[in-house]
Amino acid sequence: MRSTIDLPDNLVRDAMQLTGLKTKREVVALALDELVRRRRLDDLRALLGHADFDLTQDDLERMRAED
Repeated sequence: MRSTIDLPDNLVRDAMQLTGLKTKREVVALALDELVRRRRLDDLRALLGHADFDLTQDDLERMRAED
């Protein structure tokens, strides 16, 4: 997808130096990947402890043995 955006030069320059990436496109793609990854992790963390599993220790051991 083509887009024209105005990015702060100092921020892009710092990101390129920190990551070793050579192009603005690479920096923006990495930043978007990281944003999506972190948000998905946050969503998963929010679900922790909210799942209702009725498994016993025997069930878990049987499942592990089947693998």
